[in-house]
Amino acid sequence: MLNLPLIAIGKTISKMSQTLNRGNGSTWPGHIALKGNPNFIKDIISKSHLQVIIVAGTNGKTTTSALIKTGLEKNQRTVLQNESGANLLNGIASTLIQHCDSAGKLTQDFAIFEIDENVLPLILKQVTPDYLILLNLFRDQLDRYGELNTVTTKWKEAIDTLPEKTKIILNADDPQIAFLGEKRKALYFGLSDLKYKKSNSQQAPDSLSCPRCAASLIFEHITFSHLGNWHCNECRLERPKTEQDNFSYYPLPGTYNQYNTHAAVLVLKAIGFKEKQITDAFNNFTPAFGRQEKINYHEKNVQLFLSKNPTSFNQSYTTIKELGAKTLLLVLNDRVPDGRDISWIWDVDLPEIEKFSHILIAGDRVYDMALRIKYEDYKNFQPFENLEDAINAGIDLTKKEETFFILPTYSAMLEVRKILTGKKIL
Repeated sequence: MLNLPLIAIGKTISKMSQTLNRGNGSTWPGHIALKGNPNFIKDIISKSHLQVIIVAGTNGKTTTSALIKTGLEKNQRTVLQNESGANLLNGIASTLIQHCDSAGKLTQDFAIFEIDENVLPLILKQVTPDYLILLNLFRDQLDRYGELNTVTTKWKEAIDTLPEKTKIILNADDPQIAFLGEKRKALYFGLSDLKYKKSNSQQAPDSLSCPRCAASLIFEHITFSHLGNWHCNECRLERPKTEQDNFSYYPLPGTYNQYNTHAAVLVLKAIGFKEKQITDAFNNFTPAFGRQEKINYHEKNVQLFLSKNPTSFNQSYTTIKELGAKTLLLVLNDRVPDGRDISWIWDVDLPEIEKFSHILIAGDRVYDMALRIKYEDYKNFQPFENLEDAINAGIDLTKKEETFFILPTYSAMLEVRKILTGKKIL
């Protein structure tokens, strides 16, 4: 009975937040519920018939979760999801409050939770997922997470407690992720050799040592960073065989979205869907907010590519070049959701930067990013201390048949969307 007043309070807060356009109430209701009952999440889910899908990793959580949700809903399954991106415990609790009835009951078929890297061990103490998808691990917000081996150690300890009923789905191309399945049955996704780059040069690699013996790994082919076809000459550890490394249709461009697609497809196949059912569903896919999301603003096309660490920035940059970008806005913040340490901007690669007609720069650390661009000997850039001024300048520079591309960090992406749509998310 303790949970019922917490649910009532949470629903009221959420409704007020939405009414006053102060966000969608995706954090505070859960924060209050967990203060009142630390086992709130466990209690609510244990009384439901939900199949729970948890998605974790540095990059791609939101897009992969959205793909899975699309696959389920287009095939007549009901789903609840923390789709606002609130991926801490309070966000999960808030999602449950928003989707349960006044009696505290959840009637949906599936729950999809994207989870922050640090929070995964905590959520696994409260929830036993039916499917656990681990996408990748890159250096990100070192002030919060620490180095990769710190995260993987915590993950392995948490995963070892899961029962056999949990289907674990891992990225075979990421050595640290693949190694998590060494001592238990797992399903693997990756990219086929046909999709690998024909070189072994790496951009901002983060995991070059064998996760078993610490020797240097050998990479036969590489997609990006440290993802690829790898093996260890010392202990003979090697990339596992994959169940999903190709697909007939990709709803979003970019190599990184091929990984996200394969992860989602593998989950949906494990649930029981056929390839045609999945393809038909993906034909109706809409990008999640800020992840290649397209917004019409002042009769111009704007597309957002969340870029929050060296790997995601490099992949966004590569993709927009392939899309023919001419005008680009970089927005760099250093708030808690972004990570206070912005030294990662010196690890990004900016090949062929001269192909951009205009690069605009804004954000809390606008001059740090401006200095980074200046070191590329690119002269046609302009810093703005006011984000809305930068957006409007980019709109003026963009022709009607072109797209204005924006690469923001996380909190910057929320600010950009508020300007473009007039609405807050969180």
